[in-house]
Amino acid sequence: MGTPSDALEVLAENYEFIESIGPCLGFRRAASVLKSLPAPLRNINDIEGLPCLGPETKAVIQDIFECGSSSKVEEVLTDERYRTLKIFTSVFGVGPKTAEKWYRRGLRSLEQIVSDSSIHLNKMQIAGFQYYEDISKPVSKAEAEAVGHIIKEIAGCFSPDVTMTLTGGFRRGKEFGHDVDFLLTVPRPGKEDGLLPAVIDQLRIQGLLLYSDFQESTFDLSRLPNRRFEAMDHFQKCFLIVKLKKEQVVGQQAEQRCGRDWKAVRVDLVAPPAERYAFALLGWSGSTQFERDLRRYSRLERNMLLDNHALFDKTTCFFCNKVIHQRRIPMARCDSTASAMLTANQD
Repeated sequence: MGTPSDALEVLAENYEFIESIGPCLGFRRAASVLKSLPAPLRNINDIEGLPCLGPETKAVIQDIFECGSSSKVEEVLTDERYRTLKIFTSVFGVGPKTAEKWYRRGLRSLEQIVSDSSIHLNKMQIAGFQYYEDISKPVSKAEAEAVGHIIKEIAGCFSPDVTMTLTGGFRRGKEFGHDVDFLLTVPRPGKEDGLLPAVIDQLRIQGLLLYSDFQESTFDLSRLPNRRFEAMDHFQKCFLIVKLKKEQVVGQQAEQRCGRDWKAVRVDLVAPPAERYAFALLGWSGSTQFERDLRRYSRLERNMLLDNHALFDKTTCFFCNKVIHQRRIPMARCDSTASAMLTANQD
């Protein structure tokens, strides 16, 4: 079963599948607490005084220490519905609701879905099945950096002063991830609007683009501050699958894979305006649970509203980014502020 935090993640995922948000968030928060500890738990006494661990969570941890596993977690792991939905949601473009719909139709495997002519897949799901063998496997940090070199070179042709940062789990120090996220912007206001289309066009011209889903910006300052949690922001973005040649990855030997020497890699690109870069960087660095807790702390402890777009002080009724702009604090200062806020996030 792994560690107690792994067990709690299983329970959280199961509650997510049945759309029971409260217990899902509770177990995710508890798992994050355990992951943040300086050393692994040695016995049940180590959880004494830890926050966010409710009676049900403590019972699961106690079972693991006393019996080697939790009967509650084992029951989930052997549940047909959980196992099927986990397989279905591993496909790019398939969420819990679609997975549930397929399960209720009696489908239990990816092969059954592909062979069922009555199922109409969207473009994202078609790409997800087409490149499943590659994109269902972890992406290494070396592969992420290799993709970064490609994107940076292309973006640099659009604007030599482009700023680009590798975000997500890799920015938090992880060695592997399920995709690669980059934040890009340029100093001149409004010029970032053409950045992602230019990158997508060049990837297509170079024969590296396998799939793209481009989304225009819906950012509207007049609709801020946002008082509810949104995992996705309103900046211009694109969800891609790109072709990465093995020879481009440092320390990796080129090898034939199904008659080819490249690997399909999932890449997300986001292009916020320069003045919003620090907030977007903080939001896209994750993890999702950390972002939830950080916004909760901002709201309850600091009387502020934080999201990927801005930080709003409810006491003074000012947007903090406007204060930064008026005082001419450089973007690098904003970036360091976001970095400091991430120091507690090792999930």
